[in-house]
Amino acid sequence: MNLTTIILAAGKGTRMRSQLPKVLHHIAEKPLLKHVHDTAIQLENNTIHIVIGHGAELVKKNLANLQVNWVEQTQQLGTGHAVQQVGNQISDESIALVLYGDVPLLKIETLQLLLSKINEKTLALLTVNLQNPTGYGRIVRDNFGKVLRIVEEKDATETEKQITEGNTGILAVQGKALKKWLSQLGNNNAQGEYYLTDIIALAVADGFEIATSSPQNEDEVLGVNDKLQLAHLERVYQLQQAQNLMRQGVTLRDPNRFDLRGSLEIGQDVEIDVNVIFEGKNQIGNNVKIGANCLIKNATIGDDVIILANCVIENAEVGANSRIGPFARLRPETVLATDTHIGNFVEIKKSVIGQGSKVNHLSYIGDSLVGKKVNIGAGTITCNYDGANKFQTIIEDGAFIGSDTQLVAPVTVGKNATIGAGSTITKDTPDDQLTLSRSKQLSVPHWQRPVKKEKL
Repeated sequence: MNLTTIILAAGKGTRMRSQLPKVLHHIAEKPLLKHVHDTAIQLENNTIHIVIGHGAELVKKNLANLQVNWVEQTQQLGTGHAVQQVGNQISDESIALVLYGDVPLLKIETLQLLLSKINEKTLALLTVNLQNPTGYGRIVRDNFGKVLRIVEEKDATETEKQITEGNTGILAVQGKALKKWLSQLGNNNAQGEYYLTDIIALAVADGFEIATSSPQNEDEVLGVNDKLQLAHLERVYQLQQAQNLMRQGVTLRDPNRFDLRGSLEIGQDVEIDVNVIFEGKNQIGNNVKIGANCLIKNATIGDDVIILANCVIENAEVGANSRIGPFARLRPETVLATDTHIGNFVEIKKSVIGQGSKVNHLSYIGDSLVGKKVNIGAGTITCNYDGANKFQTIIEDGAFIGSDTQLVAPVTVGKNATIGAGSTITKDTPDDQLTLSRSKQLSVPHWQRPVKKEKL
């Protein structure tokens, strides 16, 4: 079966109250339209057309990597008019599937069920039973339960408004039939638009059966029209992500306070506290514990790692048996070997920290190569930037860096060297020796501390 999918994404989204086209607003850091595309692309033998209108160039620019045919609807004259723009690219033999760019949580299983109902004299329609159908077109059936037509709410009678079965707008039918009905659409309605829903009555008149199916829940087919609905679907999506992880054995302290905005490969016996956010592509090993309020992005975390609360890890690798935080930041191109300790208010950037080394307190290590079993004292910084260029600091195996030390790059600290506290090191230091730089200590007799003047 050859499939032609038409994703309608031309609307302005006035109720979003944003200059950004509606379909570019995000759920889990991914545009609504890309959610729909990524579901549709899973269907076999599928050619995808996306109908754009408002902010068309911006939509194409932001989603330029999508392998689709972009079709512009220069005038927004309704959903039927939008599908008409693709009409000449739908083959008679293919099955046409219509989706919407602002319905991001639709599942592939729901689409596969819908498509399974297609034959030469059947139109497959996705409907949903709603507690509150306000705003939805209603499915009008005869006394035998057969679908007769869809009536939009603005055109519905009071009796028809009591119907709770709503139209999702998602349908599939043979291309030849769809093109015929598209040519017969009129705009004699309250909105003066060409409604795609009118093809249901045309299909019935041509002797087609309207075969309906429904999603597992209402949220799956909920469209986004304002920021309230966007926030609602974000939480629905995140809870689904959390539930999937828990089925894999992950312990989440509160699945309602967890965000996955990308992909996550995760091992066994992982514990994640509240308000942890994953972005990008992450790999987490076995027996990892992650404390509250951490942001982890494009990171690889080894086995038996402990990440304490309030850490930020981005584009970094953490070796097994390491301990990070609290309040630590690992910036891009940081690589920690096994058994490392990175502690309170420590920032590591573009550096390699060797096995068993420790940077435990209030330090900045940037553009550095740190060897094995190095201890870096509190308040140490690598001065890697001269205002124009970056330089590297090398700290060899077994070195001990005293507190409040400045290492002015480019500089090398030798193997098993010791740097006295409070030193500013501007030259390479020898192996196995103590190096320090301090001004002479003075005590000033008869000095008096300033006191506040009394106010008159």
